[in-house]
Amino acid sequence: MAEIKVTVARVVTAAPATVIEALGDYKGIRAETWPETITDYEVLEGGTGAGTRIRYRLHATRRRIRNVEAVVSAPEPGRSLAEADQNSSLRTVWTVQPAGSGTTRVSVETSWAGASGIGGFFERTFAPIGIRRLYNGVLDKLEPRLG
Repeated sequence: MAEIKVTVARVVTAAPATVIEALGDYKGIRAETWPETITDYEVLEGGTGAGTRIRYRLHATRRRIRNVEAVVSAPEPGRSLAEADQNSSLRTVWTVQPAGSGTTRVSVETSWAGASGIGGFFERTFAPIGIRRLYNGVLDKLEPRLG
């Protein structure tokens, strides 16, 4: 099994502290930013930043649905949040850094241990497309809520 990594990044008009606070608001802003490929989202514990536990269903395709139960940590407090699925190797890390006057570069990297064989070939080929679409959708909905 090979590790698969997918990264999405963009510059938004807001201070890094504002962006990381919004990303860590799992009961409010984050709950409102999921696209239709995420269903049954709920906060199980906490709701703000590190220590939060969330659960949702990730619809990779019509037939391939992954149940995710993630625990949130802050590897670099004030700069990153990591969401580690307790059911698999899936891990998503959000990172913010200043990008200039009143702007922030926000990136999200998702990684997991991919399948081997022909299934792994298709996973490595097509899963990154869906993951990029998912997190671009989150960022599209996040940016208007930062101001």
